[in-house]
Amino acid sequence: MLPMLIRRSRQAVAAGMLLASIAPAYAFNLGDLQNQLGGVLQQASPGTSQQAAPSNSVGGASGSTAAVAALSSGEVGQGLKAALSRGVDTAVSTLGRANGFYGSPKWRIPLPPALQKTTSLMRMAGMGSQADALDLAINRAAEAAVPQAKDMLVNAVKTMSIADAKGILTGGNEAATAYFRRKTEAPLTQKFLPIVRQATAQVGLAQTYDQYAGKAAQFGLVSADEANINTYVTQQALDRLYQAIGEEEQAIRTDPVGTGSALIGKVFGALKGG
Repeated sequence: MLPMLIRRSRQAVAAGMLLASIAPAYAFNLGDLQNQLGGVLQQASPGTSQQAAPSNSVGGASGSTAAVAALSSGEVGQGLKAALSRGVDTAVSTLGRANGFYGSPKWRIPLPPALQKTTSLMRMAGMGSQADALDLAINRAAEAAVPQAKDMLVNAVKTMSIADAKGILTGGNEAATAYFRRKTEAPLTQKFLPIVRQATAQVGLAQTYDQYAGKAAQFGLVSADEANINTYVTQQALDRLYQAIGEEEQAIRTDPVGTGSALIGKVFGALKGG
């Protein structure tokens, strides 16, 4: 209970600082709004981040272990690569299009928590259009960035070793996500950042947020990964991209025959003892 109270207190202070930083340009009673902010935050739940689906154990039964062992290295490698390539194609085509993020309640990137807490008060102060513009910009930026990831993700699949393939096959529903993160997250971060930066540069609130958040982070009021709007959006976009790939992989594990691929059906069917 105490950690939650501390976190909410920090969020209240951070949100108040942000509101104060953008207030001078507008004529309204800051004291009244901050008092209302306190009441809002008492009822608001803490900001949440996108969570990966829990890992499920697979391939544990003796029958499935024997079936996997009976597969050749070539079958494992080719089957796993085919499945992950399918996952990459589906994830990129789902997210990397108009409204792939913005138009989806599931994938939409929210404003940073400190901004979320002030949105209703900004609207009361006649500043709602700025919040809406930033909300749209960060999601459009993610939609533009995701297609740029496809070549790198596909290359990670193509260069996968047999050891990697076997580890992913028997490693559970998060094994592929962990592999893609390890191979591509750092370079994709650098690839996404300029695209995101170009989109947010058009919105004045983004610059105001960065000025405030950088200072607030020094006092622990804003987490390091939320201290810069471009870094925040890039990480949120990558998290959702990897999650989408992981969900497609999980669907294949659940119903490998349904993919229509004999090879995928054979390889992942072995995990079920088939």
